[in-house]
Order: sequence, then structure tokens, then C-alpha cells
Amino acid sequence: MPGAVLERVSCAGIHVLTDPALKTDTGIVVAFTERGGGTSQPPYASLDLAAHVGDDPARVDGNRTRLLAALGIGRLRDRLTVPEQVHGTRALTVDNDTAGSGAFAVPGGAPRIPATDALLTRQPGVPLMLCFADCVPVVLVAPGPERAVAVVHAGWRGALGRLPGLAARRLARLAGCRTEDLTAYVGPHIGPCHYPVDDGLVSQFVNTFGSIAAARDRLDLGAVVSATLCEAGVPPRSQVVSGLCTAESTDRFYSYRAEGVTGRHAALACILGPSA
Repeated sequence: MPGAVLERVSCAGIHVLTDPALKTDTGIVVAFTERGGGTSQPPYASLDLAAHVGDDPARVDGNRTRLLAALGIGRLRDRLTVPEQVHGTRALTVDNDTAGSGAFAVPGGAPRIPATDALLTRQPGVPLMLCFADCVPVVLVAPGPERAVAVVHAGWRGALGRLPGLAARRLARLAGCRTEDLTAYVGPHIGPCHYPVDDGLVSQFVNTFGSIAAARDRLDLGAVVSATLCEAGVPPRSQVVSGLCTAESTDRFYSYRAEGVTGRHAALACILGPSA
């Protein structure tokens, strides 16, 4: 979309990277969260949104509630949809039957969608959320009239398996548009400066994507994600990249590589309906 950006916006002590004009113009909310403004205690301080890292589930649920309220979609709390992320390449389309899966960390609610690292939907009023602490978060947006969104978790396995490009193709089919019409928002992730890997893994990436994938023993996941999007037909001009490294900015984001035991920030997308 022309003029797409990522801006830092704050509400009630919670900071997110978002595109304010996207919400105004199309009724779609996208957000990449920062780690401040929640209630979780160290080492998860403070807006930890993940149910699987050892944090108090009640605090995680409170953080999720705070986030949705700050984004102006608090009434959709029960419809929040969160998968079990396994660093794979499975993408699932969420409908009314699966909306709300994994919404709550406290046991008793609908379980997370199993073994899935990308969610897509055309349903209004269904916030999709995936969690991160170094991997590459991607939010894909298809324009109207058949609005659709996807949220993608690309660690090295997902990037090597071209999950962002796969999700882009799936989303274009779902929305009945061309992949060239999509906008891709790429959130904070670990940069090559902080991502040394073994020679075998470097070789896999270089053999698949060429020299853009790595410099010596450093892996450039962002470049690989961009390449998979380009392969799918999403041009560089339609890719909005935050340019922030999580390992360099642990005051704002969680980083598994830099911190070990830590919380998770999130990428979120939601199509607003008439009552959202």
C-alpha cells in the first residue's frame, strides 16, 4: 500500500510499532509490541505475552488484556487466536470455528492451534497473535474489498523453508488478489551482527539463497525473509522493515540469544468489523 510505514505509538504505557494510517484507511490493525507496560516479573519483565516460557499464566493473560485494550480492540479479547509455534512451515486459515484458540494462558480455555507458525484470516474481529524473541515477525496485509491478514513466525527453519513466501501466496489466494498487491510489515528481529551459526547451517542458506544469506558465520534472517517474499511476488517497495535488532535493544524487546530465559513480544493483526 502506498505510504505504508511503521511508527512507534504509545498508549497506557504500552509501546507498539504500527501503521496508524492503515487502521484509518482500511480498518486493519497491525502491531509489533515492545516489552514495557506489563506486569510480569524478571526475567520476563514486563509485557510478556507468551504462555510457554514459564511466566505466571495469570500475568500473561493480564498482559494480553492490557495490549488489546491499548490497541482499542479490548472487546475482542475472547477472540484472540494464538498457535503453538514449533519453528515449522505450517500455515492455517482461521475461521469462526477456530477463532479464540489459545486466547488464554490460564488452563481451561480453548487450546492453542497445534504446530502452526503462520495464521491467516478474512474474518473481522479475530486478532491473530504470534510470539517472538529474535525470530523474524512478518505481518502480511491484503487490500480491500476482500480484506485479509496473516502473521508469520520465521526462525531459521521457517525462513529456510520459505514460510513467509508461502504465506504470501496463500493470503493472495484467500483475498483474491495478486501477491504484488500485498504489503509486508517486518518487525524487530535479531540482526546478523548478533547471529553467529555453524558452518553447516551457513552452507544450507548460501546454497539456497546465495551470498545475501550470510557473511562468514553470521546469518542474515531479514535478508532471507525479504528474498522469500520477493520470490512470491511481494516487491521490496511493498516491504516495510523496522530495521531494529532485538539483541541490541533488550531494553525494548526480548532476545533469547542475548538473555536466555526471557519473555516474548508479539506480532498482531486484526481486521476490524463494524462493532470492533
